[in-house]
Amino acid sequence: MLRVPYADLDHALCRAMLHLGLRGDRAALCARLFAETTRDGVYTHGLNRFPRFAAMVANGSIDVAAEPTCVAAAAAIERWDGHLGPGNLNAYAAIERAIELARQHGLGGVALANTNHWMRGGSYGWLAAESGLFAICWTNTLANLPAWGAASPTLGNNPLVVAIPRPDGAHVVLDMAVSQFSYGTISAYAARGQQLPVAGGFDAAGNLSTDPAAIEASQRALPIGYWKGSGLSLVLDMLAAMLSGGLATHQLPRDPARESGLSQVFLAIDPSSFAARPEFDRIANGILDSLRAAVPIDPARPVRYPGQQTLHLRAENLRLGVPVDPKVWADLLPLSF
Repeated sequence: MLRVPYADLDHALCRAMLHLGLRGDRAALCARLFAETTRDGVYTHGLNRFPRFAAMVANGSIDVAAEPTCVAAAAAIERWDGHLGPGNLNAYAAIERAIELARQHGLGGVALANTNHWMRGGSYGWLAAESGLFAICWTNTLANLPAWGAASPTLGNNPLVVAIPRPDGAHVVLDMAVSQFSYGTISAYAARGQQLPVAGGFDAAGNLSTDPAAIEASQRALPIGYWKGSGLSLVLDMLAAMLSGGLATHQLPRDPARESGLSQVFLAIDPSSFAARPEFDRIANGILDSLRAAVPIDPARPVRYPGQQTLHLRAENLRLGVPVDPKVWADLLPLSF
């Protein structure tokens, strides 16, 4: 693995975005979201995802010039159309608007239809938390997860993000797929020739497996909590499609290279509208202190909260350089001049 300075990564991605046809501030923001994702250790959805992003621009699934618009509103809730624009730019605009609405009403929501993959969903949770707000966001995806008891993919892995602000910047941000492992993580394990640490799906014979290549071949990832994850995926899809007026998982293209038209929801809550900040901080501190007091199974691996590892990797990668796949980096460089 090669390490490059964060500024170099951001610059190269920005030049590549300009090459793809994005302009000005939109190119810079799209690049920054990719770069920050890589900096924070979510390598599958940062630089490593850029080749698929570029391919989707080339095949027309992503319209780099399109910007989201509000098509309906009722008080603190709005419905937007993403017009198949870049998914991370659409999602960024949606969470920013949800934050604005929350500052006015205490709670704000944007339901976004006709958009594309949002890349790292946690980006929008971190943005809300850094603004001092709680957030709950989710998206549907193409069918890549079998419903419990089904032999073929019928559900999406439908990532869910929950963000809780902390005054010291150590925000709690849960960013999870509804599959035990995202397909990006499964692919990364397969590329390294490593087994998954726990069963992550089924092989061709229908047996639970830790073999990432076998799971990729079967396209039968394991829902978290078995039937519970299956049910969670279903209701997240229904909420996203119904609130946004967009497409549900079963209506989305099955080809990952043409996965477009997704539905997403962004909710933000401003706690200052109904309670003093010290009350929230006291409750959060008590919960996290209790978590830290838990006796770890492995003393070398203390229990941690969602988002804690992100801060560690962010600091390490800014200090040492951001790890990049040498081939993906080499392919990017010609686009950055």
